[in-house]
Amino acid sequence: MQRPAPAPHSAATPWAAEGALPPLPELAARLAAATGRSQPEPVGGAPELHRAACGYWARRGLHTAPDQVFAGAGGQPLLLALLAASGGDVLLTRPSAAWYAPLARLAGRPTYHAPAPAPSGGVPDPFALLETVRRVRAEGGDPRVLVLAVADDPTGTVAPPELLHEVCEAAAAEDLLIISDETWRDTVHPTAADPPRTAADPPPTAATGPPPRPGGAAPPEPADGPERPVTGWPGETVVVSPAEMVPDRVVVLTDLAGALTPPSWPAAIARLPASDRGAELHAGLLAALGAVRGELPAPVAAAALHALREPAPVRARTAAAARAYGAVGTAAYDRLTDLGVLSRPPRAGHHLYVDLAELRGPLAERGIADVVDLERHLTRRLGRPVPGGHRFGDAPDDLRVRLSTLPLLGADDEQRLATLAARDPLERPHVRAALTLLESAFSELAAD
Repeated sequence: MQRPAPAPHSAATPWAAEGALPPLPELAARLAAATGRSQPEPVGGAPELHRAACGYWARRGLHTAPDQVFAGAGGQPLLLALLAASGGDVLLTRPSAAWYAPLARLAGRPTYHAPAPAPSGGVPDPFALLETVRRVRAEGGDPRVLVLAVADDPTGTVAPPELLHEVCEAAAAEDLLIISDETWRDTVHPTAADPPRTAADPPPTAATGPPPRPGGAAPPEPADGPERPVTGWPGETVVVSPAEMVPDRVVVLTDLAGALTPPSWPAAIARLPASDRGAELHAGLLAALGAVRGELPAPVAAAALHALREPAPVRARTAAAARAYGAVGTAAYDRLTDLGVLSRPPRAGHHLYVDLAELRGPLAERGIADVVDLERHLTRRLGRPVPGGHRFGDAPDDLRVRLSTLPLLGADDEQRLATLAARDPLERPHVRAALTLLESAFSELAAD
């Protein structure tokens, strides 16, 4: 008899469970100054916000017209409205963010999963995607939408451009609309080989290249084509949007809570295709979100507008957060790997997806027979939610969990800000203590 999963939290709404970085004072001031507004924002966002979103995407290589932008009160309402407007069945990656499938069900859209390749999550294997589409159609289904994430929650990985290109070609061949969740693209971790950057600098582009390397080494020659953030240094993670490859069939979805604003201020933007399909989606979004008052609250819109313009303090916070996420994520990965615990190396965001299949025997001896037991044990042992892989589309007998590395930065705002400001986040005593607790919890499970 299948047991119900424990519900100490909801993996579909992870922000409350994981906490967050404190808001930037500059953004908080903008929000506070707008609390006296009585006039609601237009559904979809005001023209000024649209222009700011166009600038945000242009700095990432995506030329965008204002009429392609649609803003809403968070990524979940926007995705729900997009799925309702697009029609048809929905294809997801296995694993995928926990909130995708529930929203598809709420929109009345059946979901099907295609597995991700071993090195990365968020983007399905192209051959598995094609096989899934053909199987669903043979069974009478109507797959029309593929939801993917180039920088992934839950795995913390970034899909390589060559894999993404193959998936885009497969989706185009099957006439699928791609919804590209790019919430975490601005949290890509710097690598040890990266040159030091001033946090206030804008992202490097193909035209400008990265800052000079120490020792005077010249940067690589600029690439042809539109400006977009590139790395230029061997080993650095490159984030590419599907909208650069098949622009007429891609919706880019960005929840600002990934890198720019606190999750308590619900704000997200969507970039629609410049096509008839995009115009149809815009009309559907307007009808759906207008019916449920899904517009941005006026104070949040004021803060989001300023964040999207990316002044120096916003860029500084984004850079500091990515650096801290990378430091603690890599340290956690290294410690767990030394214990024989498998996971994919994190490259973005603050998540680590851990696979304990190799420890199935020792876990069974401790009464941990499945992922529900594992989730319950680690949640109790670590004192914070550790959702199991079944919440992200994996099978219940797969012993996988998602770890948030955000709590490793500190237990409160003061500690987290100190970690962001530290030259080496791993030197902070509370970070070392949190890593030791994590290592101890998994060491107990790995012990013979």
